[in-house]
Amino acid sequence: MDYKKSKDALARLTSEQYRVTQENGTERAFTGEYDKHFEPGIYVDVVSGEPLFASSAKFNSGCGWPAFSKPIDNVTEHHDVSFGMVRTEVRSKHGDSHLGHVFPDGPAEMGGMRYCINSASLRFVPKDQMEAEGYGEYLDQVEDSK
Repeated sequence: MDYKKSKDALARLTSEQYRVTQENGTERAFTGEYDKHFEPGIYVDVVSGEPLFASSAKFNSGCGWPAFSKPIDNVTEHHDVSFGMVRTEVRSKHGDSHLGHVFPDGPAEMGGMRYCINSASLRFVPKDQMEAEGYGEYLDQVEDSK
């Protein structure tokens, strides 16, 4: 698949999705649709469609945003000193969408990282639709999903 940001994709975003992905926004804690979502499947960039996180890497961190222990692929990390804090921002590789931040306080048994991601930057593809939507090669990453 060819993953990229396009004018058409940007035009389809809600105002909240645009604010988060294009203006480096953050949704309010505990308001995103995927915070407590634990179905098998993958989460892709709402702008480009590139695969980002598998449900098997998702955990309930209690922070108010979806949390993942590791990305599938297509995630870049950037030094972020906004708002007087030193953090590591994560963005999608091809769509350049702001996703959230990564912290070294995740579950040790899952690798110790917590990718704290805005629901507004994601689109969920259920496991039973992954093949039809062109994500079949990632099915093995959702098998162990809770």
